[in-house]
Amino acid sequence: MKVLVTGVNGFIGMNLIAHLNERKDVDILRFARTDSLHELRDRVAQVDFIFHLAGVNRPEKQEEFQVGNTDLTRALCNAVVASGRKIPLLYTSSTQAEHNNAYGLSKLGAERELADLASKHGSRVHLFRLPNVFGKWARPNYNSAVATFCHNIARQLPIQINDPAAEVTLVYIDDVIKQFISVMDGGLVDPSFPVITPQYRVTVGWIAEQLSAFRKSRENMTTEAVGLGLVRALYSTYLSYLPPEDFTYEVPKYQDNRGTFVEMLKTRDSGQFSFFTAHPGITRGGHYHHTKTEKFLVIRGHARFCFRHIVTGEFYELFTTGDEPLIVETVPGWTHDITNIGGEEMIVMLWANEIFDRENPDTYALPVGTKV
Repeated sequence: MKVLVTGVNGFIGMNLIAHLNERKDVDILRFARTDSLHELRDRVAQVDFIFHLAGVNRPEKQEEFQVGNTDLTRALCNAVVASGRKIPLLYTSSTQAEHNNAYGLSKLGAERELADLASKHGSRVHLFRLPNVFGKWARPNYNSAVATFCHNIARQLPIQINDPAAEVTLVYIDDVIKQFISVMDGGLVDPSFPVITPQYRVTVGWIAEQLSAFRKSRENMTTEAVGLGLVRALYSTYLSYLPPEDFTYEVPKYQDNRGTFVEMLKTRDSGQFSFFTAHPGITRGGHYHHTKTEKFLVIRGHARFCFRHIVTGEFYELFTTGDEPLIVETVPGWTHDITNIGGEEMIVMLWANEIFDRENPDTYALPVGTKV
């Protein structure tokens, strides 16, 4: 299948091509602003589907709206007619097409050209009136507040918010691309003004606060809930604006004669992650918890875990090594310790179900002792 993508160097175009490149059954023809209308006509004649993403939204002169949106779309429609084939086409319009401004009117004009193409020539046309699209590669200080906020906050630069309570409707670039490709694959039945889902209605102030929390998470080591929905998408977007020199950051490291302890990540409701080392012969632990639980994974070395019930005195021991992915859990009411019984430094990953609270640590020293 051959597809034509106009506006290949734009935010949506770059993301679409990145996804299409993963398809072995799709050949991509490109049309950029520097190409001629003659080249456009030649490429249209070769393809089976058109993604018309090209447009003008921040011109130096107002008349460029008409040329870059309405006139270019008319030329594209004429090329489809000239091809003699009913080539299906997807167009990225804007919710501004509903408003009486120069940009909106030029987008509305493009929609009308495409409506004529559908009614007179028979091409299936899919018009997407997109709200605010956000995601990686959007241009900061251009027409996306999310992109500008991400760029500035990642660099600890100031941001300007005129009205924190102002609401915006957002759609995430990956959701946009997923639906676009579904259209190409024939997955959309009704071609008139389909809606990208999910859509998120939030305030400008909330966006700024959430992005600021991402930056602060490197300092307090506490991650936001970045696994689902809008926060997941915003976090991915925020990270995409980090300069390469900020791809890394330091975390605290604590050392004593036993080895090293390093906290990696804290969560607000699912505990924290860390790792520690132990020199040969060193025992760590020797305490119990009433409610707190932990998971240990030895990733290098040889370990002996010992447990003793704090009431009955029942004793249990087990052995594990870095050669086997075996999780060892601590159990409330059992005092426990871990000893490096190998000849090299031992490294152990550790997850605790709650963030350590110095005011209420739920950790009580009690030696396990030896097996009787």
